[in-house]
Amino acid sequence: MKNLTLGKIAEICKGTLHCGGEDADMEVSGVALDSRQTEKGYLFIATKGEHVDGHRFIPQVFAKGAAGVVCEEEPEGHPGPYILVEDSFQALKDIAGFYRQQLDVTVVGITGSVGKTSTKEFVASVLETKYKVLKTEGNFNNEIGLPLTILHIRDCHEVAVVEMGISDFGEMHRLSEIARPDICVLTNIGQCHLEKLKSREGILKAKTEIFDFMGEKGKVCINGDDDMLRRLKIVRGEKPLTFGMERGNDVYADNVENKGLFGISADIHMDGEVFRGNIPLPGEHMVYNALAAACVGRLMGLTGEEIVRGMGTVEPVDGRSHIMRLEDKVVIDDCYNANPVSTCAALDLLSMALTRKVAVLGDMFELGKEEKALHRKVGAYASIRETDVIICIGELSRNTYAGACAGYGMAGKSPHNQENDSGSFFQDEKSGRSVYYFPGKKEFLENWKKIIRKDDTVLVKASHGMAFEQIVKALAEA
Repeated sequence: MKNLTLGKIAEICKGTLHCGGEDADMEVSGVALDSRQTEKGYLFIATKGEHVDGHRFIPQVFAKGAAGVVCEEEPEGHPGPYILVEDSFQALKDIAGFYRQQLDVTVVGITGSVGKTSTKEFVASVLETKYKVLKTEGNFNNEIGLPLTILHIRDCHEVAVVEMGISDFGEMHRLSEIARPDICVLTNIGQCHLEKLKSREGILKAKTEIFDFMGEKGKVCINGDDDMLRRLKIVRGEKPLTFGMERGNDVYADNVENKGLFGISADIHMDGEVFRGNIPLPGEHMVYNALAAACVGRLMGLTGEEIVRGMGTVEPVDGRSHIMRLEDKVVIDDCYNANPVSTCAALDLLSMALTRKVAVLGDMFELGKEEKALHRKVGAYASIRETDVIICIGELSRNTYAGACAGYGMAGKSPHNQENDSGSFFQDEKSGRSVYYFPGKKEFLENWKKIIRKDDTVLVKASHGMAFEQIVKALAEA
């Protein structure tokens, strides 16, 4: 890895290198926090986690041929070269920040309240039609994941597409310092992480810290339909490039043809030209993600034909509107994370199904003092979308349940099963629609086969902490 010798790493981390004289000039071939991913020539960074202390695995990584380790404690028996530091996590960020500045690569940084991961996938797919691209794997978008992504960049890569996620002020500033993005993409400003960011104005302020270390010739792409992002008239002396469904944007779409769960096609307008694009992922919100990718492609010199070809190759990510066509049902796996905006978008997607529609909704976290009201609004929205069965799971989702019942005109009526430890439900006899509440996954998993039928289309949506992937697994294996 360029200029990453053990001696230089010790200097970067303000650590103390303990090794033989020749080892100081040894250049590492990779960096890992997980001992299982450490290979010969790698630098292993030993960190102390909530459940696992990486220092325990120092002998094993040296046995695998590690070039050295960064650690906070002196290894027992001195099994190989090590750099003693005060904070291993800070060392990771320092190393990644230095390494980024050694690279001749274009970095595209993507942030926003909703759609970061899908937009990242679209941008990478578009750019791969012309460039060698590295992208964030999964959702490695925080102060651990982003540095690891940067440290995976190699000389063969021409572009790195990185996702940048935050939950508090100052985090994006630090991420920007590491990534130093050349192109910044902002998807939208919604309602998430309100516990710390307090308001959409606070979210905008925190997200726009991405500009703090943007390259000197950096470019900005924003969702021009978003009322908050429209406030960004000038960034670093230049007007941002805008995308959206409205004609006033630099890149926009019209003549949208909704193909239900099989995706969308639309006319993409750029530079006075029009290109018909096929977007293989369902939901109108995916058009925005594709348009963001078109903006980046335009900045990177791609033709319209290359851009729409790249759009058509994007694939879903597990937990992110991933449609699973099972033998007896369709499951929309969207359980990686949730906030009011993304959940309503997922309900819009479910509404496209031609079969009976079932929404399994769990708690949405980090919504601050308005969390109960926001859950009720989501429940009401689910009823507006005429969802046949609404299943609410979790303590906060009692409010989702209440909102859905009110939306179906069931409020004030006695439930068919009085609420107890195993849950409760309402059913509207005229429409046949029903709303269920379960305190937790356990109660749901004990009862779901009585509720969900053959050929149903089932949406599974909740914040990551609810671990609804267990529900997806149960549905898939039944």
